[in-house]
Amino acid sequence: MKKFIFLPLLLITALTMKSSAQDQPAAEKYGKTLNLGVGIGYYGHVGGTTPVGMLNYEFDVAKNFTLAPFIGIYSYTRYYYWGNPDKPQYDPSYRQYSYRETVIPVGVKGTYYFDQLFHANSKWDFYASGSLGFVFRKAVWENGYYGDQHVYKSSSPLYLNVHVGAEYHMTQKLGLFLDLSSGVSTFGLAVHF
Repeated sequence: MKKFIFLPLLLITALTMKSSAQDQPAAEKYGKTLNLGVGIGYYGHVGGTTPVGMLNYEFDVAKNFTLAPFIGIYSYTRYYYWGNPDKPQYDPSYRQYSYRETVIPVGVKGTYYFDQLFHANSKWDFYASGSLGFVFRKAVWENGYYGDQHVYKSSSPLYLNVHVGAEYHMTQKLGLFLDLSSGVSTFGLAVHF
């Protein structure tokens, strides 16, 4: 599925970059922007959606292209049935135990803006992005649980995400954005410096 998203975006990017600079107005600068977003993430190992917070800072790299180091956070609670194998099954240690896992993705988000291609009004920015990074996890188990404490054994520390989004500029310094993605979708505030 990701190939079906990346191939059209790659083709659009190539066609856009081929057009001559004489046909288009001076390039808009997208960098020097702090993006603060909250939203929801869907993770198969969690079994549903969970609230997410994301923060990134964009800087210009090339015409219509930015890079943004990012950090995010989400946390959830789950339950696991366990009992001490040294005690009989009717012992109170056989019960549901809870754990809370906190996950922090850290990496870089590359964004290409399609404003010139779409002939967008200066109040709007439209983009496609890809995020690459690592995920740091920490699980804390309820007291009394002494079983296996590995929550997500097959988990990869690699973080990959593809995005499409738009920003509406309320003022020259402030905007609102909606970022839809394959894992974490956010709504937030963009602060332009």
